[in-house]
Amino acid sequence: MKKYDENKSNRSKKSKHRLFKPRKKRNSEEDSAIQYLQGQYEQIVPENIDTFKDFPLSQKTLKGLKDNNYVKPTDIQRQAIGYALKGNDILGAAKTGSGKTLAFLIPILEQLFCKKWTRLDGVGALVISPTRELAYQIYEILRKIGQYHDFSAGLIIGGQNLKFEKKRMDQINILICTPGRLLQHMDENPLFDCSSLQILVLDEADRCLDMGFETTMNAIIENLPPKRQTLLFSATQTKSVKDLARLSLSFPTYIAPHEQTETVTPDSLQQSYIVCKVDEKVGILWSFIKNHLKQKVLVFMATCKQVKFMYELCCKLRPGVSLLALYGTLHQEKRERIYQEFCRKSNVVLFATDLASRGLDFPKINWVIQYDCPENVETYIHRAGRTARGFLGKGDGLLMLLPNEEIFVDDLRKSKIPINKISVDPSKVISPQRKIEALLSDNIELKQTAQRAFVSYLKSVFLMKNKDLFNVQLLDTDAYAKSLGLIIPPRIRFLQKLQVKNMFMNKLKEKDNVVEKLNSKFNAKTESDEFISEDEQVSNIPKMKTKKEQKTDANFNFHNFDDSEEEDFLHVKEKNVQLELIPLEIPKENKKKAKPVTKAAVAKKILKKKIKVNTTTKFTDDGEIIEDEKRDVKSELAKQFLSEDVGGLDIERAKEVLQEEDKFDKLRFREKVKAKHKEQKRKLKHKRMEEEGEKDDFGSQSESDGPDLSWLPDPNKVYDTGDHSDQHESDSEIIENRQKVINTDSEERYHRPTKRKLVVNRGISQDSVKPRKIKKVEDISAALTVDEAEALAMQLLYNKK
Repeated sequence: MKKYDENKSNRSKKSKHRLFKPRKKRNSEEDSAIQYLQGQYEQIVPENIDTFKDFPLSQKTLKGLKDNNYVKPTDIQRQAIGYALKGNDILGAAKTGSGKTLAFLIPILEQLFCKKWTRLDGVGALVISPTRELAYQIYEILRKIGQYHDFSAGLIIGGQNLKFEKKRMDQINILICTPGRLLQHMDENPLFDCSSLQILVLDEADRCLDMGFETTMNAIIENLPPKRQTLLFSATQTKSVKDLARLSLSFPTYIAPHEQTETVTPDSLQQSYIVCKVDEKVGILWSFIKNHLKQKVLVFMATCKQVKFMYELCCKLRPGVSLLALYGTLHQEKRERIYQEFCRKSNVVLFATDLASRGLDFPKINWVIQYDCPENVETYIHRAGRTARGFLGKGDGLLMLLPNEEIFVDDLRKSKIPINKISVDPSKVISPQRKIEALLSDNIELKQTAQRAFVSYLKSVFLMKNKDLFNVQLLDTDAYAKSLGLIIPPRIRFLQKLQVKNMFMNKLKEKDNVVEKLNSKFNAKTESDEFISEDEQVSNIPKMKTKKEQKTDANFNFHNFDDSEEEDFLHVKEKNVQLELIPLEIPKENKKKAKPVTKAAVAKKILKKKIKVNTTTKFTDDGEIIEDEKRDVKSELAKQFLSEDVGGLDIERAKEVLQEEDKFDKLRFREKVKAKHKEQKRKLKHKRMEEEGEKDDFGSQSESDGPDLSWLPDPNKVYDTGDHSDQHESDSEIIENRQKVINTDSEERYHRPTKRKLVVNRGISQDSVKPRKIKKVEDISAALTVDEAEALAMQLLYNKK
C-alpha cells in the first residue's frame, strides 16, 4: 500500500486555494467614497477651483496627476471637468496648448470608477482622434494619469498588427482609436462590443466631422448606443446643427474660454508674415534654416511630395542641423520614431504636412514656418498652435504668402489673430539654385521627386475651394520649376485639360452670341417692316439653309415665285408658316487630333476599326502569295472562330480554339521532325556515295575508295621472289574496303571490325592467325568492278596455293 503523505496533501490544498482565490469585493469604505464623490458633483463651482484637489476626484486619479506634475487646472479644464462629471454633453473650444486632453480623460476615469467598471463589462469609453500621432499622444497621457486604476486601455490605429488587436478587443475598457481602424473592427471583429458604452469623446471634433471622415463617422455613430455622454473638443469647435444632430447631442454645454479673450491664439505667440514670389520661397527657407541652426523649427507644407523632396534636398545640401520629415505615406513605425525623435531633440528641423498640425504637443518649439498658405483660418490656428504651448511657452510663427495671397491676412485679423508684416533682408538670403540644379543632374531619383513635388503643389492650389485666394493661372510655373532645379518644367496635364475645356466653352458662348444677334436682327427687321405687304414680308424672310439645300438651289431653282404673277396664291399659303432659324455654321479650326493617353486606348480603337497591324505577306519566286501557317487551321472550331467578324477579343473562346489547335500542331511538329531526320539520312548517304565514287582529273581514285591497281607489280615477279607479305596486306585491304561498301549499301551505321584489324591493333603476329574464309563469293563479286574482280581472283588463287 502507498503511504499517505499528509503534509503533501495539505500543501496541494493550499496551492489550489491560492489559484482559485475569489476576487475581493469592493469594501464598504470605497462604496461610501463613491457616494460622497457623486454627491459633491452638483456643488462644483469653476471659479472657486484653484487646484485639482478642489475637484471631487478619487484618490487614484489625484495620485496619478500629482506624480506627473499636474497641479493647477487650465481654464478649459476648470470649466469642462465639472460639467462632464455631472454627465452633461459638452462642446469644448479652447486655444491650442490649453490642456483639452486632460479635460476629457479625467471625467472618463472618474465615471468608470464610480460605476465600478471591470474588464468583463467591455468598452466603457471611446476616444476618436483624426490622426494616429494624436491618438498615440492621448494614450500615453492616459497611461500616466491612470496608472493606479484597474482599467484596461487599448490603442487601435492603422499600421499596427490587426490580429493582435482582434484577440484583445473584448478585454478593453477605454479605447483610443482612429476612425478607419475602429470601423474595421466594427465590421470584421466579432469580439468588438460597444453596447454598454458610457462616454464618447471626439478630439479635434471639427476635423473628425468634416468631409474627409463623413462616411466613416456616420457608419461608426450608427453602431453606437444612443444613450451615452458625448464630449467634443477642438481649438476650432464646430457649431453646425447638422454635425450636432448626427451625434444625437442632448442640450450640450458650450464651453469656450478663448471667446472672452482678445486673441484666439496664445498671447505668447509672436506672429508675422512675409510676401515673396513663388520662385523665391526655396531660397528664403534655406537661408532661414542656415541662420537658425541652434533652434527647433517646424515647417508646414501643402503636400506629402513637397515634404519628401525638400527633406531629401536639404539632406544633400547639408545645412548643419538634424533634419526629419513627417507625412502620411510613411510606415506607422517610422512615423512614431520620427515623432519621438523630434520631441526628444532640441536642435532639429521637421518638414511636415497638416498631419502634424492637429493636437500634437511638441515640447519647446521655437519657430513654426508655414511654407504654403493654409486652406483657411482654422488650419492656420492649428499650425501656429504647435508652439507657445503651456503657461510659460513662447514661440514665433512665420507665414510665407504670394502677392495674390496677401488678402488672407484680412481674414486672420477678422478672426482676432494679430499678425504683422515683416521684410526679408536680401543680404542674408542665400540662393542654392545652382547647387540644386547640379544635384538634380547627377541624381535622377531626386529629379523625379522634384517633378512630382512641382505637379502636386500646383494640383493642391487648383483643388482649393477659395478661388479668390488660390489661383493657378496667376502662378509663374516656369520660374517655380527653375527654383526647384528643373530646367525644363514638367508637363501639367490637368492644366492642359482645363485650358481645352475653357476653349470649348468659349466657342460655345461665341456660337450662342452669334445666334442671339441673328435672332435680334431678324426680330428688329420684322417689327420695322409692319407696313410692308405680307407677300413682301414672306419673300424677304432670310431663311438659313443647310449645305444640301444650298447645293440643290445652285443647280435647280423650283421655288422662284417672282417669275410669274399667276402663282400669287403660293405666297398666301406661306403666310402663317413658322420658319425656324438654323444657326450659321462657324468654320472649325483645323486642329490636330489629340493623341490617345494610353496604349490600351490605341489598341481598343484598332480593334473597333478591325485594322490589321504588323502583318507581313510572303511571296514565292514565281510571285505567288505564301499563306500564313498560323492561319492554316485544322479544327472546325478554329475555322468557325476565324470566319466570325466580331470586334474585340473573346478570351475564353480563344483559349478553347488554342487547345484544339494544339493537338494538330503536335502532329505537324512530329511530321516535321521525321522529315528532318529523313533528310539528314539521305544527305549522309549521298555524301558517302560521292566520297566512294569521287575521282580526280587524271582518272585515279583516292586512297579511301579502295586500292589503286595501277601500281601493283607483275604477278609473275611476285610469285618468283617469294616475298608475299606486302601482297597479303594489299589484298586484305581490298577485301576490307569492299566489305565497307557492302555495309553502306545495307544502311548499317555501325559494324564490327574484321578479325585481321583486331589482330593488328592488339599486337598479335599475323602469321599465327589463319586468313578468314570468305563466304558468298558470288554476292561479293557482283558488286565489284572488273579490275577489282581480277584482284580478288588473284587473292583467292594465292590462298589456294
